[in-house]
Amino acid sequence: MAQPTFLCGTFDEALDLVAEARDYLVRVERAERRRAGLVGSLKISKVTMAMTSRLTEVMAWLMARRAAAEGEIGTGEYLLSETDVSLDQSFLDDEALPSGLRRLVDRSFELYVRIARLEAQMLARRSQGA
Repeated sequence: MAQPTFLCGTFDEALDLVAEARDYLVRVERAERRRAGLVGSLKISKVTMAMTSRLTEVMAWLMARRAAAEGEIGTGEYLLSETDVSLDQSFLDDEALPSGLRRLVDRSFELYVRIARLEAQMLARRSQGA
């Protein structure tokens, strides 16, 4: 069974975002935490953990969809957890956070919300028997 085209593009987008986030965390984040002081450093750590959690959820969901499309697992084997961390939007108004981090976190949140909508649509179709 072939994987739906929209999932292929979304998978590639998510993988690119994971790589971008990794590069940011490795090359920039530590220096930004040092400049931010104790409270700022804690905020940055909280936001990067939320971003990492979201991206992990998205990648796991997409890999499960790919495995389901290939017949390796059942279609209902993995659902998003929708944890408070994954749905946290508190970073949106925090101008103290570095702009590069805010952009990455915002993109990870938008991707997570899009995947949650896809999941809801898939579950609705499944419950309607389509």
